[in-house]
Amino acid sequence: MTTITTPPRTHGGWTRRAAPLAAGWLGLWGLLALLGTLTGAGYPFGANDPHGGGASLLRLVPVEVGPPVFAVLLLGAAVAALAMSGAVATAPPRALRALLLGYGWTVAFLLAVVVPDFRVLAVLGYLPVLIVGAPFGWPDVDYADIFTWSLFARFAAVVGGVLLAGAVLAWQRRTAAGCPACGRGDTGRDDARVAALVRRGRWATYVAAVIPALYAVTRLAWAVGVPLGIDKAFLDEMRETGQVWAGAGLGAFALVGAVLTLGLVQRWGERFPRWMVGLAGRRVPVPLAVVPAGVVAVVVTAAGFGLLSTPDFWDFADGVDLATAPVLLWPLWGVALAVATYAYHLRRRGGCRRCGRH
Repeated sequence: MTTITTPPRTHGGWTRRAAPLAAGWLGLWGLLALLGTLTGAGYPFGANDPHGGGASLLRLVPVEVGPPVFAVLLLGAAVAALAMSGAVATAPPRALRALLLGYGWTVAFLLAVVVPDFRVLAVLGYLPVLIVGAPFGWPDVDYADIFTWSLFARFAAVVGGVLLAGAVLAWQRRTAAGCPACGRGDTGRDDARVAALVRRGRWATYVAAVIPALYAVTRLAWAVGVPLGIDKAFLDEMRETGQVWAGAGLGAFALVGAVLTLGLVQRWGERFPRWMVGLAGRRVPVPLAVVPAGVVAVVVTAAGFGLLSTPDFWDFADGVDLATAPVLLWPLWGVALAVATYAYHLRRRGGCRRCGRH
């Protein structure tokens, strides 16, 4: 049963900082969007995107409309986050609570999932190669063409969306008489809910591991010259242009992610294995697993959403090949990884340091 071992306290830690941080971050970007509205410069999406923005729904927003829309949404979200930052002594009116929660979750989703596209995931996948190869001039790319203002704005949107989601979640829990840090209430229903989520989490973990493994198999096969699911001529063309190595980089990133995902249900995901000298047998810190997995879940979902929203992606006139088939499962990958990560967190979180509940 849910018990309280220490007197409950008001919100603190991340629950206290999330709303002010979200308000500051969103307010800053809202002011930049307002400045772009007044000057007509700086909007990095749609037709102003140097990469075309073809894999994002923002391609449908005219460049003259985008800045004022962003300014209103971001500044409104900053105000909402500030309204959620204070301690709540009594529950707000139901209509006001529903309005703030609906607006907050909607803007958080737009920022974290709709604004970013495949490039955020691609850069994270290529980043190790770019960092290691930079001193040696490999790969032969212009880094200024990769790390653009448009890409930075997409990463900023993800940060803002995550911060806002944290603020909204804490406020939602607090106004529902739950602990803002862990979400536990005073009834035994929490135990049954957690047990059900943990059971689903095991299956979600396997799904979240299989999908990137399937993607990795195709890209790594191409890297070694096996035209798995594609024409030999197309593979030769990719090898000549170097695109096959870019795919291999993402494939390796996906394969490592698949293995690490299994750690969410394996013993070595809770205690470091024997071969890790200096750490063997020690407990794996929960944030060490939850934070990276959560970030990947967000950017994978955003990448899948962006690609699947592109009409050209659905041009199957020549049939579905293994170059595109694994990508169809990316939204499922993101959701499954999010569920698996949350189940891992619930299983290992222990007693809450805020409210003392177990």
